Amino acid sequence: MPQNDKGLLSRLKEHQVEFVIIGGVCGVFHGISLVTQDLDVCCRFMPENLRRIENALKDLHPVHRMTPNKLPLELNDELCSRLKNLCLQTDIGMLDCLGEVAGVGDYEQALKRSIIHHLSYGAFHILDIDALIAAKEAVGRGRDLEAVKELRIIKDRNDKKI
Repeated sequence: MPQNDKGLLSRLKEHQVEFVIIGGVCGVFHGISLVTQDLDVCCRFMPENLRRIENALKDLHPVHRMTPNKLPLELNDELCSRLKNLCLQTDIGMLDCLGEVAGVGDYEQALKRSIIHHLSYGAFHILDIDALIAAKEAVGRGRDLEAVKELRIIKDRNDKKI
């Protein structure tokens, strides 16, 4: 099934989830040619925000994709208090909700280092290009370092326009 980032983002926005777009989709919004298989967001990991995520996705049959038996997303107070990340598979694609971004920090730090990106279906916080570079460098995988090269070229080009 193809990834439907628009559908996932629209649902998160509709349910007032507090999040910042990070990862590959953020890179694409900045102009890199990366192909990504999931949507990564940094969220406020508080029970009320986690419940908003649950409500936004409940009719999409979300399951924890990093568990061997693909358990359905069913939050309770105890689980909400210990969750740090949520890696989900839904009927319209994969959504990774992270409580912290390597090289950037938690949701509050990600929000401080974000910009508003306007799409036809809404305005969204995305990491600014410097924060995205820092995050991808901190992760350090081959594909992340390739993305950093592209992001630096885009940043240099944008800096010269100013």
